[in-house]
Amino acid sequence: MDEKTLGHKLQLARKQAGLTQQQLCQKAGLSYSTLAKIERGAIRSPSVFTVASIASATGVPLTDLLGTNVHSSPALTPAKKRSKNGVTFVYFDVNGTLVCFFHRAFTEIARACGQQPDFVETLYWRYNDGIVRGDMSLEKFNAALGKELGLDDFDWQKYYMANVEPVPGVEEFVEWAAQHYEVGLISNNMPGFIDEMIHNKIVPDVKYTVAIDSSKVGIIKPEAKIYELGQEMAAVEPREILLIDNERPNLIAADRAGWQVIWFDDLDPEDSIERAKAALEF
Repeated sequence: MDEKTLGHKLQLARKQAGLTQQQLCQKAGLSYSTLAKIERGAIRSPSVFTVASIASATGVPLTDLLGTNVHSSPALTPAKKRSKNGVTFVYFDVNGTLVCFFHRAFTEIARACGQQPDFVETLYWRYNDGIVRGDMSLEKFNAALGKELGLDDFDWQKYYMANVEPVPGVEEFVEWAAQHYEVGLISNNMPGFIDEMIHNKIVPDVKYTVAIDSSKVGIIKPEAKIYELGQEMAAVEPREILLIDNERPNLIAADRAGWQVIWFDDLDPEDSIERAKAALEF
């Protein structure tokens, strides 16, 4: 592995761990100038002890950083593509793109509390931004909604997971995209939901280079900062990123950030997938 490839992998490991260069230096016992040079690929063959310190600080296996996984051998791993439009990295939204939206959960909750689904949904959105931004815990969210709905031991996660399901055809498309491009997730979601959906195969279980969970980073779409973070973690130019999302405001904000965008209609996933594949033609 050359020094630039190693530098990129170390930088990506740091960003996925949510660490600044200064924070990583403190945890790994490195000088700032040394780490900066390593990430730029300006140090030829940094010592294995240095890489091991970074691996330990970021929680990434040393073997991954030294090249035994994705980018380890061009002979074993096909090079990623660049589309005709210049895309090298694809971000997928989750709700409404990879999984069908959860309106059925509102209907079930309405039956349980004797209210109309519209009433339940209105209460849900009243608290949604706080929890997906990470300002409110799931426990407090459940307590607040349960109190207003008159339901003891209310558990939104249980209702959500029982009613959410993969969008038809999307698993094959994401697997295809992951074979040819670097892929990531960027989603407004509640703590732990994405991990559980991947574990349960509701969200395609592929190797995501980046997974930006709003509840972990404290930023939500369509705020500009989440797209800045998305570009930084993808480590590519803005026009190399394609966002596939079902919400127009999110796409508008991504376009302003210089990204390419595709609107996904989960009511017509076949057409949406075809349009996305056309945008990723290489």
